[in-house]
Amino acid sequence: MELKLDISDINSHTLAAKQLIDYAGKERVFLFDAPMGAGKTTFIKAICQFLEVIDTMSSPTYSIVNEYNTEKKIKIFHFDLYRLKSSEELFDIGFEDYLNSGNYVFVEWPEMAMPFVDSYLRIIINSDSNNRYLRAEIFK
Repeated sequence: MELKLDISDINSHTLAAKQLIDYAGKERVFLFDAPMGAGKTTFIKAICQFLEVIDTMSSPTYSIVNEYNTEKKIKIFHFDLYRLKSSEELFDIGFEDYLNSGNYVFVEWPEMAMPFVDSYLRIIINSDSNNRYLRAEIFK
C-alpha cells in the first residue's frame, strides 16, 4: 500500500512528517527520490523537527553526511549522495554501519546506495505547477 500526501503548503509539512513516520513503522532507511529543488532537504528538516532533533540541521551536500541527535536519544543520519562518483565511496565511509545502526538514515540522491539496502522506504516528491506531492512505499 502506497502513502500519498500533498506537501504543497510548507505549513502542512509537520503533519505530513508525522504521517510518514507512522506509515514507516519500524522502517528506518528512507530514500528520497526527487529532482533538484523539489524540496527533499526541506521535507527532511520537517521530519527531523517532528522527531525532536536538538541539533542545527543543514544540507549535507558537501559533508556527504550530517548526524543529528534528538530529545529521545535517537540518532538521525542525513546523507546527500549527489556528489559521489561511485558506490565504493559509500563503502569507504562505512555506509553499511550507518544502515545497520538501527537509527534513522535519510538519503537524498540514493542511486549509489541501492547496492547496500535491503529494506527501505522510497519517497518520491513530484511537482505539478505550484503543487508538490509525496508518494511513499516500503520495499523489503
